[in-house]
Amino acid sequence: MAQTAVVTKSGAAFTLPRVRTIFITWLGVIPFFAFAFLFLLLPSSSLFIESFQDTQGNFTLANIVGLFDEPIRSGYIASIEISAFTALVGGIFGFLLAYAVTLGGLPKWVRSSYVTFSGVASNFAGVPLAFAFVAVLGRTGAITALFKNVGINLYDIGFNLYDFWGLSLVYLFFQFPLMLLIMIPSLEGLKPEWREAAANLGATQFEYWRRVAFPILLPSLLGTMILLFGNAFGAYATAFALTGGRLNLVTIQIGAQIRGDVLHNPNLGFAMALGMVFIMFVCIIGYTLLQRQTERWLR
Repeated sequence: MAQTAVVTKSGAAFTLPRVRTIFITWLGVIPFFAFAFLFLLLPSSSLFIESFQDTQGNFTLANIVGLFDEPIRSGYIASIEISAFTALVGGIFGFLLAYAVTLGGLPKWVRSSYVTFSGVASNFAGVPLAFAFVAVLGRTGAITALFKNVGINLYDIGFNLYDFWGLSLVYLFFQFPLMLLIMIPSLEGLKPEWREAAANLGATQFEYWRRVAFPILLPSLLGTMILLFGNAFGAYATAFALTGGRLNLVTIQIGAQIRGDVLHNPNLGFAMALGMVFIMFVCIIGYTLLQRQTERWLR
């Protein structure tokens, strides 16, 4: 069957079947570009523009200046503190858990169970997660009731699920498994010959980890902690469902400005969200740079 050739300006010839294949290939990615434009680029551009407008649509810098006033500044500080704390704790213990699963010599079925559970737990957030913790550690929760039966009232001795430390505990539920899932490939990327070379040179197990393995894994470890920070910093539904909006977090303040009856200044809420976008952008840049440094060793 004869094929019609299409000649481009550069003189290259393409047959119609090849042109059709290229067209079909690009047709397949159109939904992605449309989705990215409608739900990422368009909202982001609208967020940026309206952050510099008042309620009448006039240009103003008052919204940006207002980010440094109380209680907005305290909301940013509280969100950064809880994100940093859960990223640090989740990073350390999540790494130890990933080490136990990957290099600890556990049976394959245990590792498979851990990875499967982590895949579910890392995405288990929002209202269901908050309800689960209330049902277990709330004032009338199952574990709270068990402690009461032995004469210990958790809330009388200082525990409170609905404050900073309680919310941190809830966040750690999805921070641990996320750290495990990301660090497993990095730990598996440690080459056996590195350990053998260190042993041949007389290095102990501790010296191998201190001088070889840990320096190689450190950029990946720090980068994943940055990712955990961003994961907690942008959480809204879990904190709001658990505390009812009583905790002063920037995500809860944004919701109050956009949807609230008393505090209702959508443009200020957009400016607060823009501040969050800036912080998340810094986190992404840091994570990307650290991951590139890690990939040089783990190829």
